[in-house]
Amino acid sequence: MTARIDVVVPAHDEQDRIGACLAALEVAVGRLHGERPGVEVGVTVVLDGCSDDTAGLVARHRVRVLETPHVGVGRARSLGTAQALASAPGGLHAVWLAHTDADSRVDPGWLVQQADALSDGLHLLVGAVVPDPDDLTADVLDRWRLAHPPGAALGHVHGANLGIRADAYVAVGGFDPVREHEDVRLVERARALGLQVRATTELPVVTSGRFDGRTPGGYAEHLRRTYAP
Repeated sequence: MTARIDVVVPAHDEQDRIGACLAALEVAVGRLHGERPGVEVGVTVVLDGCSDDTAGLVARHRVRVLETPHVGVGRARSLGTAQALASAPGGLHAVWLAHTDADSRVDPGWLVQQADALSDGLHLLVGAVVPDPDDLTADVLDRWRLAHPPGAALGHVHGANLGIRADAYVAVGGFDPVREHEDVRLVERARALGLQVRATTELPVVTSGRFDGRTPGGYAEHLRRTYAP
């Protein structure tokens, strides 16, 4: 049975960053085709109540688009995943759902990493993120680097770098329709069910280093509370 990866990207008013996000995904798709030619791939962008030019910028790329009212990131991820699965072939154990965010840029090898997680028999891959250094002042960046030396143990779950096999996604009930921490809840349920969960610091996703995020308790707030002067 042909393996397939479906990438889901929720986006709420991300006109300044969605172009870089999708350009990075296009590079990753090219790498996947070159190194794992038997793996199919698709990208779905969920326009979550966008009032800026995010939709116009997304239209320049070859991706599926789902438009919704502003439902929040948890519901947006869930709706995007449902659309991806609706067009996926039978056999959910051969379908991998890779999640990132519209303010993030994946590594060129990210989709190969996701494909390897599927072939390794994993149910869920929890990846790392790093803040975009261009968004941070020198002192904030120094504090972040001091707290994250190379090889530092993982302790966080990020929707910007998360992959799950489709049958496992169904088994844990999918993403909760909440405005934040839907990623954490998903991983907690997977671990509670004894699914094969792997955390990795390899190929981290570069995500926005802004302090004013789209969710009150998300990564932006974490950066602000932990590393701001």
